[in-house]
Amino acid sequence: MAFGNLIRTSLFLLQIIFYSFAGINHFINPDVYWPLIPDYLSELSFGINLMAGTLELSLALLLIPKQTRKMASLGIILLLIAFIPSHIHFITSGLTAVGPLKVTTEMAWIRLVLIHPLLIWWAWSARFFTGNFFKSA
Repeated sequence: MAFGNLIRTSLFLLQIIFYSFAGINHFINPDVYWPLIPDYLSELSFGINLMAGTLELSLALLLIPKQTRKMASLGIILLLIAFIPSHIHFITSGLTAVGPLKVTTEMAWIRLVLIHPLLIWWAWSARFFTGNFFKSA
């Protein structure tokens, strides 16, 4: 395998692992996500957290087959866009922690303005991954 293919495959697999763990974490540590949900949605916070975790895990797994990869990539992008209000709420409400993680306002802005677009680009790039994990015999 050429070095470029190794990097592309590694980044693709890392994305599947990243969103799988992110989705599972919604079920294992839901308390981490409650503060990210705006107050006006507090009555729906259990369902929102459950839906976010289910979607992240499902979309991660849907990246694996080539047939669903483009749809999963688009789904991740839409999910990341849907999370933007939560990030803005986090920043504007003056929260400084997500679970055990301490976050400054500056770090939260950097995550929203720099890292969030990189995550969107990373999801977009998955559309073009041509590797096949289910080769027929």
